[in-house]
Amino acid sequence: MAFKLGGVIPAMLTPFKRGGNAVDYDRAGELALYLAQKGVDGLFVAGTTGEGMLMRLDERKKLLEVVVDAVGDKLDVVAQTGCLDTPGTIELTRHAAEAGAVAAGVVTPGFYGYDEASLYAHFNKVAGTAAGFPIMLYDIPGTAKNLIGPALILRLAKDVKNIVGVKDSGGRMQKLNEVLAGSSKSFIVINGVDEYTFQARIAGAKGSVASTANVVPELFQAIFKHVDAGQTDKAWLAQQKLGHVCTLFRYGAMVSVFKEAMRLRGFDPGFVRSPQRELTKSEKQELKKGMKKAGLI
Repeated sequence: MAFKLGGVIPAMLTPFKRGGNAVDYDRAGELALYLAQKGVDGLFVAGTTGEGMLMRLDERKKLLEVVVDAVGDKLDVVAQTGCLDTPGTIELTRHAAEAGAVAAGVVTPGFYGYDEASLYAHFNKVAGTAAGFPIMLYDIPGTAKNLIGPALILRLAKDVKNIVGVKDSGGRMQKLNEVLAGSSKSFIVINGVDEYTFQARIAGAKGSVASTANVVPELFQAIFKHVDAGQTDKAWLAQQKLGHVCTLFRYGAMVSVFKEAMRLRGFDPGFVRSPQRELTKSEKQELKKGMKKAGLI
């Protein structure tokens, strides 16, 4: 199945109204346009950074529709459609195809522990009910609990025609290398770990879905530009800067850090949804201090 995806793809934040009880759809459209103007290549909607697992199915559907309407003619919009259950995942995946997303990123079902046979059946069924629509496996065992190992990824890629790639957020470069080495050239590997964007690109990853790219897309763009031009010294320097930013933003810990960092750089992406929490006054001051020192504001 011919499908292309790559470049810098922010794991788009989802703006909520104050208190987090309602999605701010108007601001979501504005955020999508803002990121498009920054020159990113795509958006990953309702993923981990997008607080998708804290949203109802109807909210996730409307959010995707708003983003596609805002930037679908400019960017590749990928919908994260994974749920804790198979029926919900199928419902969102079918909707993504109908709404105009270029693909669905399907996160591994979590909470319960599943063996390889269960996971294979889940992904196979989801893909089978959306025939002809590209499906990206999304592996993030740190939050989803269950790991999609290299052998299972490669088996699904071989057996299921419309499983066309993987977003790997497992945190193991060795695993990403195994998938790259064992898959066909048409199978798309997207890196989902900001701290080794440079290494993943050199190894052959086509792109990066990144939470930090909401705030500093220019660092990811610099890494890709310099790696592709063979300027590895410059690319590594950009990666070192990105690593510092990841530490500053407490990468992977709190969505509110990314939202406050965006505010400090000129765009207000709204609030978080409970049980996520907003930053305290002192935390905001510390972040502002760190961003000034890093030359980000």
